[in-house]
Amino acid sequence: MKQEQKFALGLAAGLGAALVAGRMARARHAIDFNGRVVVITGGSRGLGLVMARMLVGEGARVVLLARDMGELARASDDLESRGGEVMTLRCDVRRRADVRAAIDQIVERWHAVDVLINNAGIIQVGPLEHMEHEDFENAMATHFWGPLHLILEVTPIMRHRGFGRIVNITSIGGKLAVPHLAPYCASKFALVGLSDAVRAELDQFGIRVTTVAPGLMRTGSPVNAQFKGQHEVEYAWFKTASSIPGLTIAAERAARKIIEACRYGDGELTITPQAKVAVIANALAPVAVSRALATVARMLPGPNGAQGNAIKKGRESESSWTPSVVTKLTDRAAVANNEI
Repeated sequence: MKQEQKFALGLAAGLGAALVAGRMARARHAIDFNGRVVVITGGSRGLGLVMARMLVGEGARVVLLARDMGELARASDDLESRGGEVMTLRCDVRRRADVRAAIDQIVERWHAVDVLINNAGIIQVGPLEHMEHEDFENAMATHFWGPLHLILEVTPIMRHRGFGRIVNITSIGGKLAVPHLAPYCASKFALVGLSDAVRAELDQFGIRVTTVAPGLMRTGSPVNAQFKGQHEVEYAWFKTASSIPGLTIAAERAARKIIEACRYGDGELTITPQAKVAVIANALAPVAVSRALATVARMLPGPNGAQGNAIKKGRESESSWTPSVVTKLTDRAAVANNEI
């Protein structure tokens, strides 16, 4: 056998052994959710509610944190109808006092927090000209300070027990900045940094942290997103982009992937092939990607004078610009996932 063939066979055998060893090591970290106390922020609708449904199906005790009592009540009815053991708490994650009070109530009832899923989010869409200081503050408070508040409260509990799972739902927008989403992207970049930093420090205490960066998902969330500038046109492009099959992933599929990553304590998860390609392209050719995004920005709606500073929800921005045939799947998801 030639030397080159021996080398190739040896390399293949080594890679195969490494792959098997990696899978065995991953399998050792797998957990059962049955009886686990799982806290989900922003759990009353959208992706959070979809994950909650799956987790109660596995016997988890699920705690939903959200600001809207009506949404929480509907979500609770939904989960209890599926046989779930559920606790709902009104909590604004932007306020540490709210977070501390919520965790105290959870520990008083169930004496533990096994899994924390930082999912609460806000989406603000529009030109930079219309984004004010308060928009960035709100995004940072929701996507960075909120998760940090929860992490600081649950970490001592998890360290004491020598076990914990923390899942931070970031975004492809936390790895690749997208035009007309400046507050969202800035705050999601901050969450990616926080998530990666605490992962390194908490692993030694049996706490495994997963950073999740989903691409476009069909959760139904555009109706509750906030829009500035040319409201109807901004909503139309955003909702359409979030709806196209092949470019987006169903909320149920995304939730399944997230729960599996949590189960095994994976360090990172990027969802959708398009998101993975975008991250790799940005790492390998940042100048080219930057130019491409600049081209995209020129194609998006421009500013809209003083009236463009007003914030309108997606449901207030419906128009003939929004093609109902294309957005049908997102409309269904909005109804199914308590977004409406």
